[in-house]
Amino acid sequence: MRFIATALFAASLAGAAAAAPPETAVRPAAAKAGRTIGADALFWTEPQKIERFPAMETVFAVHTVRRGRRVHPLPVGGPLSVSVPIDGAPVSIDAYMEANHTAGLLVVQDGRIRLEKYKLGYGPTGRWTSFSVAKSFTSTLVGAAIKDGYIHSIEDPVTRYIPGLKGSAYDGVSIRQLLTMTSGVKWNEDYTDPKSDVAQAFTVTPDPGVDATVSYMRKLPREAAPGSKWVYKTGETNLIGVLVTSATHKSLADYLSEKIWRPFGMEQDAVWMIDDRGQEAGGCCISVSLHDYARMGELILADGRIHGRSILPAGWVEAATHKEVDTGEPGGGYGYQWWTRDDGAVEARGIFGQGIRIDPRRKLVIVVSSAWEHATDRKQAADRAALYAAISKAVDAEDARGPTPNR
Repeated sequence: MRFIATALFAASLAGAAAAAPPETAVRPAAAKAGRTIGADALFWTEPQKIERFPAMETVFAVHTVRRGRRVHPLPVGGPLSVSVPIDGAPVSIDAYMEANHTAGLLVVQDGRIRLEKYKLGYGPTGRWTSFSVAKSFTSTLVGAAIKDGYIHSIEDPVTRYIPGLKGSAYDGVSIRQLLTMTSGVKWNEDYTDPKSDVAQAFTVTPDPGVDATVSYMRKLPREAAPGSKWVYKTGETNLIGVLVTSATHKSLADYLSEKIWRPFGMEQDAVWMIDDRGQEAGGCCISVSLHDYARMGELILADGRIHGRSILPAGWVEAATHKEVDTGEPGGGYGYQWWTRDDGAVEARGIFGQGIRIDPRRKLVIVVSSAWEHATDRKQAADRAALYAAISKAVDAEDARGPTPNR
C-alpha cells in the first residue's frame, strides 16, 4: 500500500544555514558532514536503522523546532491491559513490539498516559524520525497560515504562492488538490525503482535560482484533470512546505515552533531535515519524541485549540480529517494529508512503521515508532492495524465495566 512518505529522497541535505531565518538552528555536525539523503537509506540494515532513526540529525542537516518554557502535562493514568491478536493467537505488547521492531508505543486517553513501552534502546528522552507522519504536521501549518491571513483559501491556485510553477502542469491546480493529492500531475512513488520520481526528484540539478522541489515538479506532465485522480505524491507535500514558507516568509521549523511547539507546550525540541537551500522537506523527516507526537494528537483532539483559542480556521480539523477522496483502501480514505478511517479515527502514517492514530470518540491517541525491516510491509501493516483495534477494544471493555480510578 502506498501510505508512504519518506525522508529518503536523494536530496542534498548539507547545511545551508545562511538560507535559514535567524531564529532557525542547523546542527553543526550534520552541516559539516555534507551527507545527501539517497536511496541507500531505504536499504539500511536493521542495526543502522536502530542507530540512525533516533539520531537523524547526526547524519543529515536539520532545522530545530524550538520548544517553549511551559510543558503540556501528560499525567499517568491507570494502566491499560492489552493483548494483540497476531496470526490467530493473542500476544503480549512486549511480544508484539519485538516481532514488529517497534521502538516506542504510547497510548494516551483523556489526556492521560495509559500505556508506554520502549525497546531497541529508545526511551522517553529521545526522538524518533517521522517519515511520512510529517505530512500531517505540514498540512496543519497550512491551516495555521490561513488563520493568520498568509494564505487566503485552499481554493487559491498553487501558482499564486509558487510563481515558479506557472506554465507547468500545476496551472489550474488548487491548494486543496495538493492537500488531497488530486492534482492530476503524473508521479511515480515506487521506492523499489531507482528511476521513479521519488528516487530522482533531488538528484537532478535544479534550475538556477529555483527551489529544488519546484524545479523538478514543474517539469512533470499532467495525466488527469485536477481533482479527478488520487495518486500518493511525497513531492507534492514538499510543494506544500514550499508554499507555506513562501506565504509566511518563515521556515517550516520556525512556523511550527511559533504556532504549536511553544504555545501548546511540547516537551522537547524537534528537528526537521532540510535540503541544500535550507528548505525543510514538508513530506517527511521531522524527528519528535513519543510524548510530543502524542501531544500533536491531543492538539487535533482539541480542535486546534491552545488555551481556549484555536490556531486553525473554524472547521479546519473536521475538514482536514474528513474523507475527501477514495484511495482504494478498505475502510478508509484521505483528507488533507491525513488517512481517514470509516470508524471516525484518523491516522498519520510513515514508512518503516511510524504512526499516530487519533480516535475522537474514545478521546484516544496512539503513537507507534518503529524500525520495520522493509519500508512497507503488508503483514506488519496488518499487525499495526490489529494493535490499534486491540487497544480500542481494551478501552471499550473497560468502559463497559464502569468507571476506573485515575483513568
